Amino acid sequence: MPELPEVERGRRIAEAAARGRRIARVKCADDRIVYDGVAPSTVQRRLRGRRVEAVHRHGKQLWFELDAGPHPLFHFGMTGAFRVPQQPDLQLRSGPKVDGHEPWPPRFTRIHLFLEDGGELVMTNARRLGRIRLRSDPRNEPPISALGFDPLLGLPSPKRFVERLGRRTGTMKGVLMDQSFAAGVGNWIADEVLYQAGIDPRRRANTLAEREMLTVRRALRAVVRKAVEVDADKGRFPRNWLFHVRWGKNPEARAAGGEAIEFLTVGGRTTAWVPARQR
Repeated sequence: MPELPEVERGRRIAEAAARGRRIARVKCADDRIVYDGVAPSTVQRRLRGRRVEAVHRHGKQLWFELDAGPHPLFHFGMTGAFRVPQQPDLQLRSGPKVDGHEPWPPRFTRIHLFLEDGGELVMTNARRLGRIRLRSDPRNEPPISALGFDPLLGLPSPKRFVERLGRRTGTMKGVLMDQSFAAGVGNWIADEVLYQAGIDPRRRANTLAEREMLTVRRALRAVVRKAVEVDADKGRFPRNWLFHVRWGKNPEARAAGGEAIEFLTVGGRTTAWVPARQR
């Protein structure tokens, strides 16, 4: 699933394609699942002729700030992405292989925006788990209003982070993936943060010492910033990251230092961890 870095990459693609431009025409797939609470024909009508003033993101949620509301809100789900002509899609590590020779517009296009200067932008969504919504005030309405802090845009101060984490009784893996705590953190980020912080994913958050909580905060900031810095390109992630060897439940998998990687289920999700390092 696209996590914060992948969604930030999508935001940048949309910003480069659409910010400052007027939407000349819109084509919407007749998909009453992806279009949540609004008819595709309504989205088509409300977006046509509007100017995109900015493209925002909070966690895994993206929205266009238009010159007049309502504003379109996008969630990629498991396989969604923004795409533009002649630019290959990002290959997700856990996703299907991307075909670099796919015709335009690509398969599974749910919305297709034609911009005033001839540019185009689409959102694809193969598994139909993404969502397209309209909101009058996206930042202050659900689902965004129910989200926690964004680790890239609004990481709490050390004191506030410790206060928030100390009130949580769930497992560390579960807390990090809880979108009401940290918006945009998914399975691989949570595993990477806990690996780098040296914390057992099964530990209860409120049992961590303050120094351990601060170590988690530093690791969260470092992992998210680095992944965003390299535009979510997995080939440019540091070679010592757990990310590169955490997939597939390989019983022979080893961390960069040679330690054995084990796999278990925490909070309903497959979790990779290194017992020799994480306590």
